[in-house]
Amino acid sequence: QVRLVESGGGLVQPGESLRLACIVPDIIWITSTMAWYRQTRGEQRQLVATLDGEDRTYHTDAVKGRFTISRDIPKRTVYLQMNSLKSEDTAVYYCKSDTYGFWGQGTQVTVSS
Repeated sequence: QVRLVESGGGLVQPGESLRLACIVPDIIWITSTMAWYRQTRGEQRQLVATLDGEDRTYHTDAVKGRFTISRDIPKRTVYLQMNSLKSEDTAVYYCKSDTYGFWGQGTQVTVSS
């Protein structure tokens, strides 16, 4: 069974930072297009950021300048560095292999004072 394993979620106060990590099964995955999505209760899952095989990144306007997607190929890990967190960033964050179509299990991020 294919597994993408996420970690790094938690409870933080507004203005603080978190770094999410997603380990993928094989090195060929980490060099393909990877993405982070997030979902709040009652809403559809929304794209947050993507990183393709040529190191091109996309960040949705809501997180641009605050979040950064990156990867460490030897560690088979894709990251989402989240700075200056806001309450509206509260969601379950999911890692996805856009190329292969597999999702992680999700990690909860809660931003609250």
